[in-house]
Amino acid sequence: MTEAPMYPAEAPAAEVPTAEAPARAVLGQNQYGKAECHVVRVTRDGATHHIKDLVVSVALSGAMEDVHRSGSNANVLTTDTTKNTVFAFAKERGIASAEEFGVHLARHFVTSQEAIHRARIRIEEHAWDRIDAPGGGDARHSFVRAGRETRTAQITYDGTAWEVISGLKDLVVLNSTGSEFRGFVKDRYTTLPETDDRVLATEVNSRWRYGWTDDARPAPRWDESWDAVRGHLLHAFADTYSYSLQQTLHAMGARVVEHRPEVEEIRLSLPNKHHFLVDLAPFGLKNDHEVYYAADRPYGLIEATVLRAGAEPGIPVDLTRL
Repeated sequence: MTEAPMYPAEAPAAEVPTAEAPARAVLGQNQYGKAECHVVRVTRDGATHHIKDLVVSVALSGAMEDVHRSGSNANVLTTDTTKNTVFAFAKERGIASAEEFGVHLARHFVTSQEAIHRARIRIEEHAWDRIDAPGGGDARHSFVRAGRETRTAQITYDGTAWEVISGLKDLVVLNSTGSEFRGFVKDRYTTLPETDDRVLATEVNSRWRYGWTDDARPAPRWDESWDAVRGHLLHAFADTYSYSLQQTLHAMGARVVEHRPEVEEIRLSLPNKHHFLVDLAPFGLKNDHEVYYAADRPYGLIEATVLRAGAEPGIPVDLTRL
């Protein structure tokens, strides 16, 4: 009968490296959890139903040296448990907003487990619209998946301080005029002609960080704030006569910071969805800014952060690593 392995109470003292005994490997940053828990919460308000559709990913870190070095699971809250917690909290706490739900989860994992020192909750929210009922009005329990942007949220808690980063991705917008592009650097490889009237289209991917960091202050009204930020991004895009996509990006970010005091920082990643005029001359036709072909790749990619004066940057530069 094989004896169960004995796990050391603590790691042995590090040996002084020599030419014969090289330095030991040291465990660096680590985390674990359950990724992409897809939870759908139906709230029944009489005959009228409401839907929240979230994809939740949990990442936990803390005193996890033993499980990596010796295989001891004594400090490990299983990833299956984290998944179960997501679904149980959807029932017990409800889902008022993605941010609030993430705050509940992060606080629970850090305060209920001594070995867990930090929790990061990432959430994507899919929107559903009510189906128009026959004869007018909205059906009370029938929905269609909204073909629009995805709402995002990342909530991080270390037992003392909060970091909440909200956002959206895949918000496609277009101005059919009110944009030009000229006066740029030209060299022997430049073929792009200048234009004083172009289609400007992009897919807005944005993250914004709130100034709220501790429970001593009231948290923002998450849904109200998210809706307002989205509105400012759209209004700035529509209201700005664009000489470059960089200028439009800055106008969008600045409008959010200037109008929403709860937002400290916003980062935008704007791929330029190029629309090129089609040459119709071979067919004896004049193309008076009417017919375009949309090129999906390659594309220009414009990215920048806009900060409140005096704020320190905290959103990672690469949005794909959020």
